Amino acid sequence: MARLATTLRKELDRYSDGEKLPSSRELVTRYQVSPVTVSRAIATLAAEGLVASRPGTGVFKATARRVAGGLGDVSWQEVALSADPPHAALDTGPRGVDAAGVLATLATLPPEVIDLNGGYLHASIRPERALAGALARAGRRPGTWSRPPAEGLAELRGWFARDIGGPAGSLDASDVLITAGGQSALTTALRAVASPGSPVLVESPTYPGALAVARAAGLRPVPVPVDADGVRTDLLAEAFEATRARVFVCQPLFHNPTGAVLSPRRRTAVLDIARAAGAFVVEDDFARHLVHADSPPLPLPLAADDPHGVVVHVRSLTKAASPSLRIAALTARGPVQGRLRAIQAVDSFFVPRPLQETALELVGSPAWARHLRALAGTLHERRTTLLTAVGGALPALLPPRPPRGGCHLWLRLPDGTDERAVTTTALRHGVAVTAGGPYFTAEAPAPHLRLSYISTPGTTQLAEGVIRLRRALAENGAPPADRQR
Repeated sequence: MARLATTLRKELDRYSDGEKLPSSRELVTRYQVSPVTVSRAIATLAAEGLVASRPGTGVFKATARRVAGGLGDVSWQEVALSADPPHAALDTGPRGVDAAGVLATLATLPPEVIDLNGGYLHASIRPERALAGALARAGRRPGTWSRPPAEGLAELRGWFARDIGGPAGSLDASDVLITAGGQSALTTALRAVASPGSPVLVESPTYPGALAVARAAGLRPVPVPVDADGVRTDLLAEAFEATRARVFVCQPLFHNPTGAVLSPRRRTAVLDIARAAGAFVVEDDFARHLVHADSPPLPLPLAADDPHGVVVHVRSLTKAASPSLRIAALTARGPVQGRLRAIQAVDSFFVPRPLQETALELVGSPAWARHLRALAGTLHERRTTLLTAVGGALPALLPPRPPRGGCHLWLRLPDGTDERAVTTTALRHGVAVTAGGPYFTAEAPAPHLRLSYISTPGTTQLAEGVIRLRRALAENGAPPADRQR
C-alpha cells in the first residue's frame, strides 16, 4: 500500500487541479495490486489532502491550498519557548517535552508491517461486543449527558475501591478519583506530590511515559536499578538519603519493560523506606488485568496494605479494554487527596460522564469477567509463541525468566549493538520493535529491545516478526551463539 501511495503521489504531478484520476479498476490492472490496496492508497492521499474522493463520481486531484502571503518569520518562537522569566526560583532545565518514547508506541503502522511495538490490544482480542453493549446501555441511562461529580461517579469509584483494595475492603469510594486514563493519572499525581525542580526517584529502566511526565512537570528523574525481584531496595534507601526526594514512582507488578514482580520482602521494604523518608510512592498498577493464565496468585497492590497514606495508586481500564476507554482511578488517603482533586479540576474539570457510564456498564456485566479470563489465556498463548520463536531464531536473546503477566518481552542485545540501527533496519524488513534507550533516565548500561505481543492480529505474525527481526540483527551484527548472562 505504501509503495502504491508513493507512486500515485508522483503521478499526481501530471494532473491539473480538479482532474479525475483513473478508476480503481484501472489502477488495479495497471499496478497489479488488489482493490483493497488501491482503496487504502487513495485513502492515504485523501488524508494528506492530495486527492478528493466523490462517491459515485470518482477521485480527483485536490486543488492546491495556498496560504495568503506564505509563512512569516517564526524564529522568534525559539526564544519565547525557551526563555524563563528572570524571577524564576529554580533552574529546572529546558522546558521542552521529550515525548519520543511515548509517541513511538503510538505510531500508526502500515498494514504490511508486523507490530511488535504497540502497547494496546489488537482489535481481535479486545472486548468489542461487550464495549458496544456497554456503550449502548450507557446511552439509555437517565442523566448520561449531565455533568458528573468532579471526583467521578460514586458507583464507579466504589467499583475501583473494591478492585484495588481486595477482599479485605481496605479502601472505599471516597479514596478514589476518576481520571481520563493512566497517563493523565500519572501527570496529576506527580504534579500533586512534587514541586518543580525537585528530584523524583524512578525505576531503571522504567516506562518512558513516566519520565516524560516528570520532565514536563520540571522534575529531575533519579534512577534506582531494577533486578529480577523488582527495585533494589538497598539502593532505594540510599537514593532517598542522597537526594532528599519526596516521591518514588514504581510498577511493582509486571514491571514495564522487564516484567519483574516486586518480591514480598521488598514490598514491605519499599513502604518502610518511603515512610521513613517522609515520601510518597506512586504505584502504577497498569498490568494487573493483563495477568497470564499460568500466573501464580497475584499480590495485592501496595495501596491495599497502606494505612499511613504513603501510596498514591494508579489503576486503568485502558490496557485490558480499549485504547479509547480512557478511564482510570487515582487512589490516595490523607491531605494529598485534596491536592489531587484540585489539580484534576483545574486541568480538565471532570471526566466525561458518557465514558464513565460506559465503563461502569462494562465492568458490571458478566462479559467483563469472561473477557478477562479469555484474555489471560490469549496472553499466555501469545507470550509462549513469542518465546518459542525467539528461542528458535535468536536463542542468545531469550530472557532467563519469562514474564507471567503484562504484554512484552525485554531482550538484552549483545554489547556494542546499535539498537536504534536495529529498529530502523527491522522496520525496513517489515517489523516494528522498540529500542530500549528511552526506558533509561540517562545512558543505558546495555542495548535492549522490547517486543510487544498484543498488537498483532494473531500468533502467526509474532513468529514471522521474529524471523524478520533476525534478518535485521544479522545486518547489524548477529548475536552470539550462547545466551546472554
